[in-house]
Amino acid sequence: MALKIYMDVHVPAAITEGLRRRGIDVLTSQEDKTRQVDDDMLLQRATDLDRLLFSQDEDLLQIAHQWQTEGRRFAGLVFAHQQGASIGRCIEDLELIALCCSSQEVADSVIFVPLRG
Repeated sequence: MALKIYMDVHVPAAITEGLRRRGIDVLTSQEDKTRQVDDDMLLQRATDLDRLLFSQDEDLLQIAHQWQTEGRRFAGLVFAHQQGASIGRCIEDLELIALCCSSQEVADSVIFVPLRG
């Protein structure tokens, strides 16, 4: 079964739409009414829903690192720099992660995309 993904508020809608066209279960923070919550709460919400969080917000990298240091559990974070990957590459890499990884493999980790140069 594919991993479910939770989209941060700033992720382009084209990435969400592309993943949904490929059959990936995606929930956006807008749909979940968490548009205004702080980043700690967003990571916790994704974890509560057992969804891998995708973000382009560098603040979440610091939060994930802090949680790792403290031993605080989270479902996983996929991060892409806003200038680092095309929409198509993000869709391809997120689909690959969702289809090929288990929740145990991504838990408490940060995965950077693009996966290859």
